[in-house]
Amino acid sequence: MKVAEIMTSNVISVPEDASVRDVAQTLDRHRVSGLPVCDGDGHMVGLISEFDLIAKPEAHTAGEAMTRDVISVMEDTSVDEVRYLLVHRRIKRVPVLRGQKLVGIVSRADLVHEIALTWVCEVCGDHERGTTPPAACPRCGAPSGYASVPTPPIGVA
Repeated sequence: MKVAEIMTSNVISVPEDASVRDVAQTLDRHRVSGLPVCDGDGHMVGLISEFDLIAKPEAHTAGEAMTRDVISVMEDTSVDEVRYLLVHRRIKRVPVLRGQKLVGIVSRADLVHEIALTWVCEVCGDHERGTTPPAACPRCGAPSGYASVPTPPIGVA
């Protein structure tokens, strides 16, 4: 699976000249912990996080507070590679680029969402994506174990 399939594509970003206060308000309003910083052409020039705001109290703009050496990936990068980066580099998000342009972002939450939507057949290992597991594995036909056991309503024994 490629990053383009699970990334958040409506990325909120801020310009380099955004005030630190504006950045903090954007983080707070959208309930995110970091944002890409882009130039006027949509090229990512850095990333600003809650940590940057707290650690650099002398900064006045996003450009002054942002981290410039940002790990990023391309749209065709595998999800497993991004998982590796998030875990081993201990980062929370990875911007996704098409050339130099920012086209998405993959966060830990995106990976957790993907795990929640993925069913794996215990017999053949086939992966199926969806809000509910299939009644049977499309590849080997093994019953999923979910469709045949009805769940009683809450409060009913």
